Amino acid sequence: MVRNILVPVDHSSQSTKALEYALQEYSDDNLTVLHVIDVNQIAMYGDEGYRFNEEYIQQLRNRAEELLERTRQTAVDHGTVIETELETGLPIQTIHEYIDENDIDHVVMGSHGRSGASRILLGSVAEAVTRRSPVPVTIVR
Repeated sequence: MVRNILVPVDHSSQSTKALEYALQEYSDDNLTVLHVIDVNQIAMYGDEGYRFNEEYIQQLRNRAEELLERTRQTAVDHGTVIETELETGLPIQTIHEYIDENDIDHVVMGSHGRSGASRILLGSVAEAVTRRSPVPVTIVR
């Protein structure tokens, strides 16, 4: 039975390791790589409410497209074809919505390796996805 595997990625080496792991372990399944442009990075709050810098948003989109192109090339190097998706939103919420709306069976993602006070202060997308996910999640370090 072919499964739908989601691999959320950012620009970290940990997400690259997660992609490599997914390509090795789930090569016979449908792999989708998802990058979420964090809306918190692009919104500025001022007297008129939230404003968005379109030039900065385009820079983030270009960088994200480059990331997704690298993931596609990595998959080709492994003899695998993947789907890629680019979304804008809150990463944790967007990943969960993608899981729910796309019949995802399993998630593979990298951990930033935070522990102790750093994890408490900064939070962790991987931890939040794991805690709230309706499907199994593999965290790759």
